[in-house]
Parts: sequence; C-alpha cells; structure tokens
Amino acid sequence: MESSNPLQQLLVRGIGTTNVVADRLKSVIQGWVTSGRIDASQASSLIEEVSGAMRGDNPAAEKQAEQQIERNLDQLLHEMGLARQREVDELRGRIDRLEQQLRQNGELR
Repeated sequence: MESSNPLQQLLVRGIGTTNVVADRLKSVIQGWVTSGRIDASQASSLIEEVSGAMRGDNPAAEKQAEQQIERNLDQLLHEMGLARQREVDELRGRIDRLEQQLRQNGELR
C-alpha cells in the first residue's frame, strides 16, 4: 500500500477486512447447509442479515454495537482514572450552582 494518506490506508484495510469476513461467513454457513444444520433458505436469510449489519443497514445491530463500545470506553476510562468530557462538564455545572448559592447567602465574594 503506497498511499501516504493514513485515512485512505485505514479505509482500504477496513474494506479488505470486511470482504474477508463476508467470505468466511459464506463459507461457514455453506458448511452448515452441507452438514444439514440449517437449510438453504435460512442460510440466505442469515447471510443477508449479517451482511446488512456489517454495511450498517441494521439500525438495531448498529445501536447495540454503539452501546457496547460506549460501555467499553467508560470501563477503560474508569480503570485509567479519567473522566469523560460530559462528566467534567456536569461537575463544572454543579460547582457553578454551588458558587451561585454561596454568593446569594453572602458566604462567597
């Protein structure tokens, strides 16, 4: 891969990985059909469903993946002792409200 554009390299690798996964999926499902674990109509439906999820055609699967990524990120940040930007913003808001209350009570100048 000769491109010096990292985004283009990532995109090309992602497309390649997706194709490999799709080919492997078809192979495994064909094996299931051959062994009698599923019938051909189920195989077609399964391939379409998984392929659609990989393309982003399945909003429910995409939403579930996003939620899992969020949970993993939250866990990672927690383990590292870091806060997300929204958490920092919430704390700033709480501090601002407390300062305002103290000013109203004459305890903060």
